[in-house]
Amino acid sequence: MFICFTAAFLTKTINVNGCAIKFDIWDTAGQERYHSLAPMYYRGAPAAVVVYDVCSMNSFNRATLWVKELLQQTSQMVIVLAGNKADMAGENRGVTKEEGKDFADEHGLIFAETSAKTGMNVEDIFQSVAVKLASDVSSQAPGGGAGGGKNVKLKNDSEKKGCC
Repeated sequence: MFICFTAAFLTKTINVNGCAIKFDIWDTAGQERYHSLAPMYYRGAPAAVVVYDVCSMNSFNRATLWVKELLQQTSQMVIVLAGNKADMAGENRGVTKEEGKDFADEHGLIFAETSAKTGMNVEDIFQSVAVKLASDVSSQAPGGGAGGGKNVKLKNDSEKKGCC
């Protein structure tokens, strides 16, 4: 028997203050069959986005477990908790916005409710993470420049080659 484990992969670049921050995004869809493989995706990653379905308390509970696992692995990672399907919530809402925000605040996470269907707040999440990563890298480097050992690729838009 051959079992193939795959995860979706996407690359996205966001410009922050003249520096391009490249995101290499691995989507494991939070499926339990990927749980044992997840550390291979997030090990050394400067950021993670954990998504739950706002219509499902079970989904939220699983997301909180993923967040706690990430927090045990590293204190340096920027973590986003995203409540998806906000466009469909209405009467079907299983997790209030306050529950999501309270959990995020308690654990120092970035929080947003999103809609993958409409794109609501999706770009905002990446922008927030990019700004946070850029400021973390700048503040950790000697003299305030980029560096500081963070696993983030920053490139000044005005330069043809090299990294800032």
